[in-house]
Amino acid sequence: MTAALFEITFYLAAPLWLLMIFAPAWSGTARIAASPLTVLPLLAVYTTLAVPVFPELWTAVSDPDIDTFRDLAALADGAGALWAQVIAWDLLVGQWMYLQSRKLGLSPLLTGPLLVLTILLSPFGLLVFLAVRAVRLRRREPVPG
Repeated sequence: MTAALFEITFYLAAPLWLLMIFAPAWSGTARIAASPLTVLPLLAVYTTLAVPVFPELWTAVSDPDIDTFRDLAALADGAGALWAQVIAWDLLVGQWMYLQSRKLGLSPLLTGPLLVLTILLSPFGLLVFLAVRAVRLRRREPVPG
């Protein structure tokens, strides 16, 4: 069951990613992306995988060091729970980026690739987006004087 849950984790998030990338102007995309409830299926997977390894998980988060995380990730349920957590976090970050890009009037031709980068390497995608966002916000500020 662990392997199956690990496999379906990304597929639970994929529909919203596809909407944000390929149907960014559809009103349903914005409505769905505005909801934090999109991560509930991922959190259900996380909980299912985390409960059996809760003592190891608690040790890893309450007194973190590389060895306790390595021990947790060495367990199938531990690795699966960590993966579900990453996918849920990435999805929330992607939703925020999508909503911010709409608010700032960024082109979907720019936002789409940034969302793909975020799916693959979330911290890099977020860093690039934050830089783009800062430039856009700076250009919107009225010049004093």
